[in-house]
Amino acid sequence: MNTQGEYKNRNIITVVIPTLNEALTIGDVIEHARPYATDILVVDGHSWDGTAEVARSLGARVVFDGGKGKGEAIRSVIPYLDREITVFIDADGSHDPNDIPTLVRPILDNEADHVSGSRLIGGSSELHGGFDECFRLMGSSLITACINRRFKVRLSESQNGFRAIRTSALRDLDLQENITTIEQEMIIKTLKKGYRMGEVPAHEHKRKAGSSKISIRKVAFRYVYSTIKYLYF
Repeated sequence: MNTQGEYKNRNIITVVIPTLNEALTIGDVIEHARPYATDILVVDGHSWDGTAEVARSLGARVVFDGGKGKGEAIRSVIPYLDREITVFIDADGSHDPNDIPTLVRPILDNEADHVSGSRLIGGSSELHGGFDECFRLMGSSLITACINRRFKVRLSESQNGFRAIRTSALRDLDLQENITTIEQEMIIKTLKKGYRMGEVPAHEHKRKAGSSKISIRKVAFRYVYSTIKYLYF
């Protein structure tokens, strides 16, 4: 990808990377995100594998959350943000930092305030092949359909953590979730508050190391509860 003209915008972007024991992959994510932002901020859930030390050694800012989950990580980082656009990207290597220019373009062009990367239109090397993946896909599709019906939009998915948002809009969302349900909460509240939601293709790769921190069986009820709560109350 030729991104030479894009990075006049590096100074207005913060890349935020929530982490928990991702020392094997965090360095690669930071290095590949560096061309797209002068500010890289790692939010660590008190990893014991040296994740924070690796991040600091590569020049990233590091802050710590309370260890409750990805949602708390995203909420706790908001006071540290001072750039116009915030990009959230996972630490496991499943998102390609080279997609950042595509992700932020609708915001820079004043076509959207919040843009999510879609695995449904960009493809996934992870979201298929087993019962857990099947349940994840069915659940995600159902929640997205509810969001589309409620707000008369045409999103293809609502759960991908790879997204860009105007920092001013992010501050206004009053986020509450502690776990990965924050991703659907962000989209629902973006639409409920009248901000413009956008979507671009983004391929999801297999995580490069470690294992997922999410147990679908343990959090399924919270996904249903939070969808109803934020959509209708």
